Amino acid sequence: MSLKILGIGFQKTGTSTLREALQILDYKVKDTSARALVPILKKDYQKILTILEGYDAAEDTPWYMIYKELDERIAGMKFILTIRDEESWYRSVARHIGDLRSAQHEWIYGRGKGLPKEYKENTIAVYCSHNEEVVQYFKDRPDDLLILDLTQGDGWDKLCAFLDCPIPDVPFPHYNKGTINKMYDNTWSSRFKFFRQQLKSRIKIWYLDRVGWYKRD
Repeated sequence: MSLKILGIGFQKTGTSTLREALQILDYKVKDTSARALVPILKKDYQKILTILEGYDAAEDTPWYMIYKELDERIAGMKFILTIRDEESWYRSVARHIGDLRSAQHEWIYGRGKGLPKEYKENTIAVYCSHNEEVVQYFKDRPDDLLILDLTQGDGWDKLCAFLDCPIPDVPFPHYNKGTINKMYDNTWSSRFKFFRQQLKSRIKIWYLDRVGWYKRD
């Protein structure tokens, strides 16, 4: 297995910027993957390793949710936790997800609570609990974890020192995909795309409920 780096910060903490930075450093990066959810819920980690095969790094949803399981199965990885102020993070993730309920967000934030804009307290609690859990998990392995707050100016200096590589002669990237809602304007085609995505998500959520795979240990 070639995976060397795992980004374990929640979405909207600078995960896309981290991906761009790692790509500049010549890492092949796997970002978000909706097809990984079912194997994760089935605990089929051989399938997960197959999805990640050939990548040097992975970040974004759902990888931050299974960092412990991947740590157990892949030796010698480095982990990068991207963070930001919880209130600004919440506003960003609430706008980003908007009204588009997905199976992954129902799993991450809790069944029935997959729309952060409707469940602020729960959403922030899930986010903070994850970050605290990461710090606790790596408390005896400080060399394996880097915490980056890109909103506070963290960049090449910290990242390259952690990865033991030279700083590239280019500015540190700043990548922002905006929000899911911006993908869907008020045109008929956009509304149809949103409806189609929502329908697919509801079918997947119904199926996962039906087979009982949403229950987490």
